[in-house]
Amino acid sequence: MLGTTIIVFIIIAFIAANLPWISERLFGLIPVKSNKKAVWMSLLEWFVLYILIGLVALGIEKKFTSDIYSQDWEFYASTFCLFIVFALPGFIYRFDLKHLLERQK
Repeated sequence: MLGTTIIVFIIIAFIAANLPWISERLFGLIPVKSNKKAVWMSLLEWFVLYILIGLVALGIEKKFTSDIYSQDWEFYASTFCLFIVFALPGFIYRFDLKHLLERQK
């Protein structure tokens, strides 16, 4: 059960890290007034999703261990960097691949 939960959580984190770069809507739901979402909006959305995924991770930890263990700054720095790595495919799609695909049409 725990192994499946962790795998599902990692997949959800991967999707959440890429959502701001793939979708032109805020959080995949709210339409933006202009056709293209600004880069700063995508970065802000990405950071909010990082916080939300962190809160979900705390909930999973509380459920399975009945306690939340304190962490130092190194833990949060490494999870932040992991979320950056997770977002790389969506970022590359948004700023490189999408333009190439549009030119091919």
